[in-house]
Amino acid sequence: MQALLEPGSIHSSPGGQYSFRVLGPCCRLFDREELPWPCCRLAWRSKEPSWRRIGRRFVADLASRRCPSYCVDLLQPGSRPTRTVLTLFSQRLAPELQEWWYSKNHEKAATEVAAEG
Repeated sequence: MQALLEPGSIHSSPGGQYSFRVLGPCCRLFDREELPWPCCRLAWRSKEPSWRRIGRRFVADLASRRCPSYCVDLLQPGSRPTRTVLTLFSQRLAPELQEWWYSKNHEKAATEVAAEG
């Protein structure tokens, strides 16, 4: 995948069961607070584990890192639009676009991608 979907554009789902309106690209985050105890990194003091979490609460979701995610309105006939985050797992991001998508320095990465393309 070389280009982003334009905000406001309407597309059908890969299976054709619904349509969606793109609101914009987004980074899918994983909330580490949703992990059950003790399925997380533990801080050990002597021989007893500490239940304190180490690191940030929200981290980039590794499962969707190579695929584009968008904030969308799902458009289903006969119902109101539903706002959600949609990850297109059938598409793969080009390496430079993947780097931009998950970059902490968006302005620098955006100018580098724009200069290349």
